[in-house]
Amino acid sequence: QLQLVESGGGLVQPGGSLRLSCTPSGFTLDYYTIGWFRQAPGKEREGVSCISRSGGTTAYVGSVKGRFTISRDNAKNTVYLQMNNLKPEDKAIYYCAARTTASCGFDYYRGERYNYWGQGTQVTVSS
Repeated sequence: QLQLVESGGGLVQPGGSLRLSCTPSGFTLDYYTIGWFRQAPGKEREGVSCISRSGGTTAYVGSVKGRFTISRDNAKNTVYLQMNNLKPEDKAIYYCAARTTASCGFDYYRGERYNYWGQGTQVTVSS
């Protein structure tokens, strides 16, 4: 079964940083555009960021622009989400997902466009 594995979550103080990683199980990421999503308690899932198959195009939701950076290292078969200046409202379970397109597109934030998902990693921002 093809799936993704997220890691790197944890507890951090406001203003702190975390780097999430997304690695596949059973396939390579080279042929997939990757998105990061999050879901906070009592809220709907939100598309956070996306990186195209080549890594040449990225997209971010407005609330994380300038603080989060998505990147990929296809040689290591890993996609990263560097999260800086974390805020309490960033607290959520973060998921990565893969879609079989070359680019993110205008619908990168729509989870139903993605084919494979991970189980998520918890990010908590609290003093």
